[in-house]
Amino acid sequence: MPQFKYSFKAFDPAIHVRASGREVDISPKAAREICNTIRMMTLTKAIALLERVEEMKSPIPFRRHKLKVGHRSELVGFPTGSYPVKPAKAILSILRNLQANCEFKGLDPDRVRLIHSSALAGRVLKDFVPRAHGSSSPNFHILVHVEFVGREL
Repeated sequence: MPQFKYSFKAFDPAIHVRASGREVDISPKAAREICNTIRMMTLTKAIALLERVEEMKSPIPFRRHKLKVGHRSELVGFPTGSYPVKPAKAILSILRNLQANCEFKGLDPDRVRLIHSSALAGRVLKDFVPRAHGSSSPNFHILVHVEFVGREL
């Protein structure tokens, strides 16, 4: 069993709280864009945003991975965006875990701000699809490590 470490190094157990999801089967590009969107938000605001993304009521702006992504009129300041429902569900469960960790430590979840959020590439699941004339095409799945660190203000 591998031992995973956090990429956030200045962790103080008295004021910080953290949660992670390891080797989650979601899109790494969408996970990166979600993490960049909710960074420096309060925990309750981030959870509310991802619940709206699940219902396809508010989009996530795609800033780096923006080619062949449609424009959304709801976005202000950046035109391209999408509704990544599956990554939003996975990240929402990690944020709810972070909220439970806050309550366990005695911190107020309404005052916790996400100071670190990252989506890093994990291992690759290799798969091949059979094609015509005995050949095959690769169909690889990249798993994602998602980390969050919050601090009470």
